[in-house]
Amino acid sequence: MFDRLRVEVVPEGQRWPGQVRIEVNGRDVAVESVGEDACGLFLAHLFPVGAPSPLRATVEPRRVRMGEPDCTGGCCGYLSVVVQRIGGIVEWSEWQVPYEAAPLPWFHLDADRYDAVVRRVEAELSGVGAPGS
Repeated sequence: MFDRLRVEVVPEGQRWPGQVRIEVNGRDVAVESVGEDACGLFLAHLFPVGAPSPLRATVEPRRVRMGEPDCTGGCCGYLSVVVQRIGGIVEWSEWQVPYEAAPLPWFHLDADRYDAVVRRVEAELSGVGAPGS
């Protein structure tokens, strides 16, 4: 059984840049590890304009920064995960969490569904719109 991924774009506000909210199995991974008041997932980092998202899974493992505590990542550490495609699975593993944060489990996501979610958000942000969105 695969884990379920949900990605939501939180538009830019008057005092903060646009953010991305990522839930796996209904758990907000950033809030759970770095707290409600922390720096979540900035759009510019996870979905840079004119470039592929670092969340795109490849056979080459890649560490992706997902957030930081309100004291900054330089102080207590960042929330990051290794993203890798293994056949028909995208694996999120080897989490690094800020100081004193609870560790997160490894997640195994259906690669086709995962790709569709990432492409949908990339298309949404480019203003093109994704099929079926």
